[in-house]
Amino acid sequence: MRSRIARKIGLATTLALLAFGQMARADQSDQIVFDVQLKGLKAGELLINGKVENNGYGANGTLQTSGLLGFLRKLRYDATTSGHITGSRFTPTRYVEKADTPDRDRVSTMVYNRGTPISVSQEPPRKPRSTDLDPTRQHGTVDPLTALYSVLRSVTPDEACNRSEQIFDGTRRSQVTLNAPQKQGNTVVCTGEYRRLAGFSKSDMAKKSVFPFTLTYSPTGNGRLEVTEITTDTIYGEGRLKRR
Repeated sequence: MRSRIARKIGLATTLALLAFGQMARADQSDQIVFDVQLKGLKAGELLINGKVENNGYGANGTLQTSGLLGFLRKLRYDATTSGHITGSRFTPTRYVEKADTPDRDRVSTMVYNRGTPISVSQEPPRKPRSTDLDPTRQHGTVDPLTALYSVLRSVTPDEACNRSEQIFDGTRRSQVTLNAPQKQGNTVVCTGEYRRLAGFSKSDMAKKSVFPFTLTYSPTGNGRLEVTEITTDTIYGEGRLKRR
């Protein structure tokens, strides 16, 4: 009898703690703006507006060239994403991307069911390639904007670094991994890498398949941290993102 009562009390306590943990989730809004530099010259801008509310999240973002690179080659990507969040785990439900480049002007849409992209559509339609991956076999991946927002949003010190996300963009799979945080003065630094996994052409993989980067967090003044700088290798040389 006592053991049954103890088990019931233990179960009730566990359920109460889980419920409290869900109720205690802090809603947040983020406005993220980075200047993108390539070899010391301004090359573009990254803008993300994101929000976490209850157990859901949403974000919209824009990546576009500017400066000298923008004058030479105009590129712009606009995207929106939404989904669910459990703890620190983001699970998208819908992702839409509009690409406006000299090579293409296309809208791509991915719809998810329980963490699996079940539908990938493009308008105008794109001719399939032999390297394209089957979307329904990409369970547990996130879209590119979800990956960016999950890393660049403001976090508590315990949430900084120590993160890994597998990304599916509709045809290709890659992975972002952040290693253990290192405190440097009032900042926190972590190293990481972006790795191409599958769906890329042989020439893309031969050029470069792993891109190391360093990410720096700075305090926001309210007990949280935000990413203020990223340095990374690119196929064109060292790139740097600086927060405005």
